[in-house]
Amino acid sequence: MTSERASRGLTERVVGGARRFAAIFVYLWAVLTLFALHESIVLAKHEIDYRGYGLAFINAWVLAKVMMVADDLNLGSRWFENRRPIYRILSRSALFALVFMGAHTVENLVVGWWQGKTVLESIPRIGRGSFAEILSIGVIVTVALMPFLAFRALEQALGPGVVRRLLLAPRSKLEPRQVSRP
Repeated sequence: MTSERASRGLTERVVGGARRFAAIFVYLWAVLTLFALHESIVLAKHEIDYRGYGLAFINAWVLAKVMMVADDLNLGSRWFENRRPIYRILSRSALFALVFMGAHTVENLVVGWWQGKTVLESIPRIGRGSFAEILSIGVIVTVALMPFLAFRALEQALGPGVVRRLLLAPRSKLEPRQVSRP
């Protein structure tokens, strides 16, 4: 009986983790694909061909795992747990943006090491390297993460599935029912 319960608990955790990963992955894939589309449009104006859509898939996969690990470590959760949810959403968005930029740097260092490059050759030139451009990319990623983290904060506050039902249920099922009074 105990091993049956442990097996069921493990199965529930695996399925729950897979669902959580899938939600993060799909969101990040959509955002990164939009960034790739924007980059291809900008480069097309200069007659430069760009087809980095496959990279969006791979990067979303890696960043979803990075986000899950950071989330499991409760990154930023403790600092704002007794504050209004908006502060938690904003702080976690900024922290995850920093984590993503750090993961991008580590990825480039590993790839550079694999290719025999030095550390200086491998460090990515995020936004061409100027402080203003790095800051702007950080702000863009922070803002891009806000809707996802806001959705999750609402799910935690209202209960599992409530926000999803509110967003996806037909309007007729959401309208308050009229109570007839004598």
